[in-house]
Amino acid sequence: MSVLVVGLSHRTAPVALLERVSVSGDALVKLLHAVQRDACVAEVMAVSTCNRVEVYAEVDRFHAAVTAISELLSIHSGVPMEQLSNHLYVHYEDRAVEHLFSVGSGLDSMVLGEGQILGQVRSALKLAQDQGTLGPTLNELVQQALRVGKRSHTETGIDRAGASLVGVGLTLAERVLGPIRGKRALVVGAGSMSALSAATLQRAGVTDIVVVNRTHDRAVRLAQTVGGRAAELGDLARELAQADLVISCTGATDVVITADMIEAREMFLLDLALPHDVDPAVRQLPGVTLVDLESMQDGAADAETDDGGRAEAVIAVRGIVAAEVAAYLSAERAARVTPTVVALRSKAADVVEAELGRLVARVPELDGRVRDEVTQTIRRVVDKLLHEPTVRVKQLAESPAGDHYAEALRELFDLDPKVPRAVRSIERTDAETSKKEVGR
Repeated sequence: MSVLVVGLSHRTAPVALLERVSVSGDALVKLLHAVQRDACVAEVMAVSTCNRVEVYAEVDRFHAAVTAISELLSIHSGVPMEQLSNHLYVHYEDRAVEHLFSVGSGLDSMVLGEGQILGQVRSALKLAQDQGTLGPTLNELVQQALRVGKRSHTETGIDRAGASLVGVGLTLAERVLGPIRGKRALVVGAGSMSALSAATLQRAGVTDIVVVNRTHDRAVRLAQTVGGRAAELGDLARELAQADLVISCTGATDVVITADMIEAREMFLLDLALPHDVDPAVRQLPGVTLVDLESMQDGAADAETDDGGRAEAVIAVRGIVAAEVAAYLSAERAARVTPTVVALRSKAADVVEAELGRLVARVPELDGRVRDEVTQTIRRVVDKLLHEPTVRVKQLAESPAGDHYAEALRELFDLDPKVPRAVRSIERTDAETSKKEVGR
């Protein structure tokens, strides 16, 4: 079994296409189960955000799995394969591990180093766990990716090198409105992105913050955290008329803010929703500026160039990712050879016990103390003979072609790693020990 990633992101596809492919809620659950039902897939998890849609799977056949996952993405998104295929990327085995670690560290985000991706990967992990589509391979891989991402943010300046999407949006807003301190802000929505938006506005010195949400109680709770006030969704048009800066990120499937709700005056709207919350037609209104995810692709890059530590942070995080990938793969390869080593030692132990049984049968009068000494001597000899090859095969297993050495050992000694009863417990203990070393 090997890990495979099939997906598309802001790097390979326009936001308009990402908007069509993005799945959430019941649609995402259906996609997970549809992929898992494929004959060549054992485990699956999907990360679906405004910037990427990626399916991670443990598979036993590369080409068949790529085809199946690509077709299922097409079916569940409603985007024809001929439109989707040119924007898809595929990562396999080592490259899949490196990609996930890079994603978790913020290296692959639209805004370099943004920390929201860790929460998004964590949510994807929990959904797959809850739906039963995750197994030990992907579970451990994703858990390690989260640890790598946390380490990258803790040990480097990657957080400061690239602001969050909200931070970049506010930078763009100040280019239009001037300093936003003292401006009136309207936040539409009360989810995690809206909460981040409200908190970022407060840190930027905005004291007049209004929150509008379909569920009024949630709007009240969010508004209270930033010293603002909540308004009913039915009052949205009135609140828009009084706002200088609007940030909208709801889970609505239709446009929330239409052109006829906006007055032609100086106003900045930041649309962080997927699909869009704000009707693109508002751009035609004099004085009104609308920035959405698509237009932020250029704006985010411009904002990032202002930070002098960006290059150093990227180098530092790439170093962390490279080291963690190497350690993870080394531990995985070592763990794969463990059943073969256990099978070899089990077979040797069976031979020793059989020969000792014959010795006792042939020489029943053998003194007990002598018999014990002979037993220990034979076992020590076997252990010493096996020590070097088992140590070496574990070391060699850490190389890219390491599986071949274990295969050779199985052929030479006619081993079946699945036979010994102790294999499962020993393999699990050995793998857990190796992975604890990776996490240090």
